[in-house]
Parts: sequence; structure tokens; C-alpha cells
Amino acid sequence: MILCVPGPQNLLPALPTTEAPRGMRAGTTPPPGLQSPLWDPTKDLRAIASNFCYLENSGWYWGAVTAAQAHAALQEASEGAFLIRDSSHPLYMLTLSVRTVLGPTSIRIHYSAAQFTLDSCSPTRPILSSFPNVPSLVQHYMGPERRTEGGKVEEEEAPSKVSQQQVQENSLVLKLKRAVYKPQSLPSLQHLTRLVINRHTDCVHQLPLPRPLLRYVQDYPFKV
Repeated sequence: MILCVPGPQNLLPALPTTEAPRGMRAGTTPPPGLQSPLWDPTKDLRAIASNFCYLENSGWYWGAVTAAQAHAALQEASEGAFLIRDSSHPLYMLTLSVRTVLGPTSIRIHYSAAQFTLDSCSPTRPILSSFPNVPSLVQHYMGPERRTEGGKVEEEEAPSKVSQQQVQENSLVLKLKRAVYKPQSLPSLQHLTRLVINRHTDCVHQLPLPRPLLRYVQDYPFKV
């Protein structure tokens, strides 16, 4: 089930205003502590562009498919099979669709300030890990099991015994185990080879590889 939760902030910052803060005369420069930091929109551009470049190379980004199509592709898959698709919600870019023990479900991916996070409306949302791109997010959740409640995702750190009990009673375990490749985007042998290299070393730059091959491996520094 996809939850309706408050949407993320606008990708582009509001235009700076010339209006003085309340209690200050127009044209007066506010003290440094009162100045609002301006977000550089080029950071969003770089983050989003590099993220989609990684996703296009991954083979498990399905693009503009519906939730029904994604769930159909996962219906006969084993638990933990997953894919990334475009979100059908206008305030979100991407959605993670995953096969759980109860069947396929989808979790929106929140984007803000060049960081991606699994969306959640639970009290633990502020402590959820964020990542500079979706492959890093997916790789993180392919590690130790995380719990999810109908699209509400929580890290293993729970703030109290009461919340731990609620998670145990009302949640599913989020297991990302195997990427489901899009039929038209099956990975090349070269890409599969670089995945094997990345899974066996964190020091790719130290490998005795020709420079073009080394650059190719570094262009996709993920294990999935």
C-alpha cells in the first residue's frame, strides 16, 4: 500500500526577497544569524542527473511503469525482489517496488537537498539514513534487515520499548535481495563484470587495470 504523506520540499528554492524581516527597516541587512542560507539549485541538477545516469546503467530502473505493472512483474518473484520506477505521485520522482512476504508493495523515495530517503510518516523519519543517489540507498537496504509498515520505513534503532513492540506487531521486514531487470534493459557482460569487481573490493583504484577499464569500473561504483 502506498501511503499519502506530506510531499517533499520544492526542488528549486524560492527566489530571494527584498522584503526586510519584521521589525527591521527596509534596506537594512539582517545580522548573520538571521540570514536564511540559500540552496544552490545546481546541486540539485548535478545530484538528479548523476542519479538517473546510475539508474539507467543499473538495469533495474523500469522508468514510467505503473504500480500495477510493477507489482505484476514482482508477483511471481521471490521475497526481496525489487525494482525502481518513476513515481505516479506528482511530488515524488521515484518509487521502490519490492516483493514482501505478503506480496508486492511500493515505497516512495523522498528527495530533498541532493539526498534520497525512503519515505515515512513515522516518528523515526528524522533518523532515517539518506543517500546521495538511489543505488547507494538500495545497497544500504540490501544489508541488515529493516522493518517497513505499509510503506512506513524505520531503521533498526527504535526510540523506546513501546515503539519496538509496535514495530514488531504492525510491520513487515524489508528485505532487498535481488534486483529485477527490465526486459529491455538487460545488463551487458561488461556491466556484470564490473559488479563482480565492486563486490570483491572497495579499492578499485588500486587494481592493476588499464586506465580505460579502471574508469569504466569507477563510473558505476556499486555492488548491485
